[in-house]
Amino acid sequence: MFGDLFGKLQEAQQKMSDSKERLKHISVEGEAGNGLVKVVVSGNREVQTLEVDPSLLSAERKEELEDLLITALNRALKNAENAWETEMKGVAGGMLGGMGLPGM
Repeated sequence: MFGDLFGKLQEAQQKMSDSKERLKHISVEGEAGNGLVKVVVSGNREVQTLEVDPSLLSAERKEELEDLLITALNRALKNAENAWETEMKGVAGGMLGGMGLPGM
């Protein structure tokens, strides 16, 4: 009984590791100001790129730029969170189903 459970736990751990690796290669975007600021984040919520339109690079537009950066980052991170949740639900559903429990 415990040997089977131990095997299932090792299998689940491997699936989690595989999922984290796949999430590294997923890119999601968030933007603000009709594309004036764009942020690309991995599925593991690591910022990969940040683009700012040159028109925002003046002292007079500093506050607007800061607001757009925050908005774009939050949108990208939310999209990354959604990708992460989708990936983890697949792993969790497979684990629970494999243990004789109903999936998510």
